[in-house]
Amino acid sequence: MGRIDPAAAAEGVDPFAAARPRLIALAYRMLGAMGDAEDAVQETYLRWHKADRGAIRTPAAWLTTACTRLCIDRLRKAKVERAAYIGPWLPEPVAEAAPEEEALGESLSMAFLVMLERLSPAERAAYLLHDVFESDYGAIAAALGKSKTACRQLVSRARKTVRSDRPRYVADPARAEALATAFVTASAEGDPQGLMALLTDDAELWSDGGGKASAALNVIRGAGRIARFFIGVAPKQAPGLRVAFGPVNGRPGMIGYVGARADFALAFEPGPGGRIAAVFIVRNPDKLARLAAQ
Repeated sequence: MGRIDPAAAAEGVDPFAAARPRLIALAYRMLGAMGDAEDAVQETYLRWHKADRGAIRTPAAWLTTACTRLCIDRLRKAKVERAAYIGPWLPEPVAEAAPEEEALGESLSMAFLVMLERLSPAERAAYLLHDVFESDYGAIAAALGKSKTACRQLVSRARKTVRSDRPRYVADPARAEALATAFVTASAEGDPQGLMALLTDDAELWSDGGGKASAALNVIRGAGRIARFFIGVAPKQAPGLRVAFGPVNGRPGMIGYVGARADFALAFEPGPGGRIAAVFIVRNPDKLARLAAQ
């Protein structure tokens, strides 16, 4: 999920095709679900196909505006549904490494997407467009139908809400799989001290079953409580469970498979000292269908 390729655009590639990676990236971060993101981008294409393209001076900006407005409409409806969600809500996981661009990589993580849920749809759009996708305030004002001053205020409020100056820790790729393996081993062996040694003292566990799969109904906080949770659920895992280690939303993680079906997706959020600051587990089967083994 990346940016428009300027070279491709210069060579006469269809503007929508050139913009599509950026639109998918924006829509996923807006909506937290890849299926919804693809639907929004497809609807953007339909509007583009019907538009008087000869009158469109900047196709990339037009497409971004159309996609943003569609996402805002969808997000307003989704927020009503999420308010009634059973247990913590987490985004649909994607088995992707972090993009090279720092802002795109950070904004792909589960921790970041969860924080975005605290914003209004307009704040979320303004913040993403400005701080992640590097749009200027003129473009954001056009996309949101607001003044530049209002958009600056939206971005400022969003930054305060998500605490954009919070400490960030980058996972060492060489250690990522070893960390995940050690976590699984300690859980299976019932080793609470081993698990606690991998977690920061104030670590959090978010578990999303959506009322369709077993999961904790509240966020679990503290290394000791998280260790007890994993030791307690380890014997209850489905027979034949196979774990595949790899990035989930740009963070060290793993996907558990029962046959070809994805049973869970787990991502670790790095913390200080090479330890784990947060664990995110998605078990809602509706959010795992795209991760099925091929």
